[in-house]
Amino acid sequence: MRRLRLPLAVLLALSLLAAACSDDSGGDGAETPDDGAPSDGGDDGAGGDDGTTDDGDDTAAGDDSGDPRGRVPATFTSHVSAGQVTVTGAEPGTELGLSGRQGVVQTGVVDELGNLLFREVEPGEGWFVLDETQDPVMTSDPLAVPALDDHPDAEWFAAQQFPTEFAIDDVGTWEGYGYIETRDGTLLAATVRLPGPPEDGPYPTVVEYSGYDPASPYAIEPAINIYGLLGWATVGVNMRGSGCSGGAYDYFEPLQTIDGYDMIETIAAQDWVYENKVGMVGISYSGISQLFVAQTQPPSLAAITPISVIEDSYRSVVYPGGIYNNGFAKSWGDSRQGANDAYGQGWVNDRIAEGDTVCDDNQLLRSQNQDLSATTSEFSYYPGEDIDYLSPRLFVDQITVPTFLAGAWQDEQTGGRFATMLDEFTGTDVFLAHVYNGAHADSLGPASLLAATELLSVYVADRDPVFDPLLRAGAPLLYTDVFGVPAQLPADNFASRDEAIAHYEAGPTVTVFIENGGNPDALGAPVPRGQAAFGGWPVEESEARTFSLGDMAGGESVGEFLVDVAQSQELTKEADDDGDEFENLDWALLEAGEALVFETDAFTEDLLLLGTGRVSLSIMADEADADLEVTITEVRPDGYEMYVQSGWLRASHRALDEGESSETLPWHVHSEESAEELPEGEFTQVDVEIFPAGHVFRAGSKLRLIVDSPGGNRNLWAFDVLPNDGTAVQVDPAASTLTLPFVSGVDVPEGLSDCEHTRSQPCRMYVAYDNQPVS
Repeated sequence: MRRLRLPLAVLLALSLLAAACSDDSGGDGAETPDDGAPSDGGDDGAGGDDGTTDDGDDTAAGDDSGDPRGRVPATFTSHVSAGQVTVTGAEPGTELGLSGRQGVVQTGVVDELGNLLFREVEPGEGWFVLDETQDPVMTSDPLAVPALDDHPDAEWFAAQQFPTEFAIDDVGTWEGYGYIETRDGTLLAATVRLPGPPEDGPYPTVVEYSGYDPASPYAIEPAINIYGLLGWATVGVNMRGSGCSGGAYDYFEPLQTIDGYDMIETIAAQDWVYENKVGMVGISYSGISQLFVAQTQPPSLAAITPISVIEDSYRSVVYPGGIYNNGFAKSWGDSRQGANDAYGQGWVNDRIAEGDTVCDDNQLLRSQNQDLSATTSEFSYYPGEDIDYLSPRLFVDQITVPTFLAGAWQDEQTGGRFATMLDEFTGTDVFLAHVYNGAHADSLGPASLLAATELLSVYVADRDPVFDPLLRAGAPLLYTDVFGVPAQLPADNFASRDEAIAHYEAGPTVTVFIENGGNPDALGAPVPRGQAAFGGWPVEESEARTFSLGDMAGGESVGEFLVDVAQSQELTKEADDDGDEFENLDWALLEAGEALVFETDAFTEDLLLLGTGRVSLSIMADEADADLEVTITEVRPDGYEMYVQSGWLRASHRALDEGESSETLPWHVHSEESAEELPEGEFTQVDVEIFPAGHVFRAGSKLRLIVDSPGGNRNLWAFDVLPNDGTAVQVDPAASTLTLPFVSGVDVPEGLSDCEHTRSQPCRMYVAYDNQPVS
């Protein structure tokens, strides 16, 4: 097969621009797993907007005593997976029920293709699928639903030969395409690329796993392509319900997670894999997936390198401050919905046109895909334990392998809140993080790319972490294509593997890059002017400083701003046409009467702001609720104002979890039970979280706090705000405070950072602002 293989730099540039069944006894014609695998075979797919209704507690089913009487065998097929029961071949439009010891606990209507999927089913025996529209009742044979941690034996994984054959392509890579069978029989599409013939291996191996196109044999994802050029074996695998993989799609459902376990163990068992262990690579979707897979602790997973990730699906991206992100979050869900529909990806249709009948068959259950946009837009409150499994912060302590993580404070896609979980990686002895100002793709910048390859070299390849000289020489071309600047890779951090291990195992390291983009040797590129390393998070060296808004300029009296609904859809965009949309941004000036602004005195020393912030506002509004945005900026001595960070809150979501909150981090519950309208005619305290940031305020600069309507400060985030246009929100400065964590004594670069090129921190001319007093 001939495939398109573009130069690495071009592939990376394109990627960055884009980013962002069985019979009644359990068989369905799919190959039955060998001995050692759970006996739940078949292809079930993922949960979704499948028409099912929860009619009671999904209490674990009992034994055959729950068998309905007077039944006739079902004409449809029922199949089990961990936590799910799938029906195929049923009469469209029929209502079916899932019955256990407690009776019927879920019902659903069969879709137009004869499919129905029951999700969140408790493990146990004695489950039945019933068609009670028939007399007598039509029922499946008893079903035993396995648990998520019912892992197959190692021998079962080793019995899979994947792929079945390799062929050399036109650039000398040995490539093989095929399918990895999971414990329930679902087949995941995957492409393997080797630097030489399989018999010349084994090769150190990395895996990329997502719902994008990692398994496509026609193009290569940027992260695994980098490792291919380094002489590694690479494997791209599409998640259940995406690409040519089987099943139905649901965003990071538990089945996708244990599929990851099966995928890792199957790949690692292949003869061409060095030491039968693998690492994981990838940015964003395929970065987040590493966290989900690693929590299952696959024995053959050696290290992970998640970059540009999230810590909480609700708080990080979809509902920042309880306000729906109808910009990036909605557009991402819409794009995934279309791509994961049956035959929704171009390369899928190409495979089928070439005769791939497995890919074709794997499209059949997509009618049970989750409707992401419809689901997320309905979660105006945090559903609690029902979606806790989607919050990496709650499970990263289960990750035990060496981990390198990187992310940007102002990430225009996944946001900067990932940093609030850096202290949760307590299960691994090796944890490194890079944090910096910048954009989503900046985690592939020179320093972070080097750090990721070093970690994988040490723990996956078992070799000295020395970057290949030829590829090092080609790095400036790569970065010129992506960022317009010929940035260089830093020097190797270690001379030997032993030196690296000693450094890694000395304790966690969080490296803060200062003023990415402002380095005069690579203006505009994700290269910092300076850096500082700390031994944990939050950093022990930080000290919380509280400013009373009443003591700041602009805080002389109670003020008010008028709500501007249109601002919720305003984005910061590039001010030039150089192709880099994350430097030289057009950041609009404040409109009179539509904000309240407070400024500190000039700082007398250089201070590094590092962490989350807390703005405690005493507010009163014309309406019973209000959407708030708080933004901190630096007012510089050169006459410019530079963006630092923002935070958001719907005032009715102001209730806090005091156990999770800290002096600089108000942790909001966001539950429907805790929601409370603002009292009429009274001032009420509302604590707004400022997302994590790292920024140097130099002596002579001032800090400005802006309180206004959401919007106008982000590249891709927009907000579905309340329809309160033109109404007033009052703030009492005397009863309001700003608390931020600062580190003093840090060696910072001399002089101010270049305003035009500092990444994702736009500047505008400083203009004094007069607050509107209450009329």
